[in-house]
Amino acid sequence: MQSQQLPDTTFQIKIKSPAFPFNTGPLVVIDQAHNNHALIDENYRPFASLLRQDGYRVTAIHETFSAVQLSPAKILIIMNALGVENINNWKQHGSSAFTEEEIIAVREWVHKGGALLLVADHMPFPAAAEKLAMEFGIEFSNGFAVHPDQWGPLVFRRSEHTLLAHPINNGRNISEQVDSVVTFWGQAFRVQNKQSAPLLVFSKGVISLHPDTAWRFNESTPSFAVDGWLQGAAMKYGTGRVVVMGEAGMLSAQITGANKVPMGMNHRRAKQNPQFVLNVMHWLSGLIPDQ
Repeated sequence: MQSQQLPDTTFQIKIKSPAFPFNTGPLVVIDQAHNNHALIDENYRPFASLLRQDGYRVTAIHETFSAVQLSPAKILIIMNALGVENINNWKQHGSSAFTEEEIIAVREWVHKGGALLLVADHMPFPAAAEKLAMEFGIEFSNGFAVHPDQWGPLVFRRSEHTLLAHPINNGRNISEQVDSVVTFWGQAFRVQNKQSAPLLVFSKGVISLHPDTAWRFNESTPSFAVDGWLQGAAMKYGTGRVVVMGEAGMLSAQITGANKVPMGMNHRRAKQNPQFVLNVMHWLSGLIPDQ
């Protein structure tokens, strides 16, 4: 398993014009009930702080999903949920983190106007969320998306047509336009929903590695090409909206390893990641029109 990731307490970003006055924006609930490895009081504190600075009301949800639990919220964020059998056991095969009743509750809530940000990183996180993802026509791959020539963060660029034109990437004006986004060892996924639009598309040469145990690679590790697959997509679903991301580190600001290597919004090449995060939230909350 990779080294423990800690929040970068030195990372700061100042939003010049918050979307809402402080603590008056839409209610955002972040899942903390499914063995999540994205904790808003720990490694994903910078993510929660960015949203609060933009005026969103942010809280954790520690209960199983139901119509009653979800009804007050405008946006539900699920990041790196984990099935019970994968706790402290990051093997290839895992179980869903969500019951059938929870999946139905989320689907119906979105269909009636809710907004979902679903994030599942490299294996074993896709296995935990794949049943939920399939409700929205998303096919996860339970592996690691990497470029074997570099084994480092991947950069998606508008100029290279790997970051595509979309209201999220375009923002509300030219100052919010995103031209590059950096991600960190996530998964690749495909979309079966014709109502979806790609945000981040893998370039030629990227492969998906599928080790028996996370982070344990060797010459016999199964792999296949995923150029043209996605690491970010957005869609309308009923009267609601959904954004799916195949990588979570890009949304926060963390340090990892003994050398405290930056990973996320604090990475030197990820200058536009914070704006991308804000644009995702603005689109989910309806500030950015669909077209």
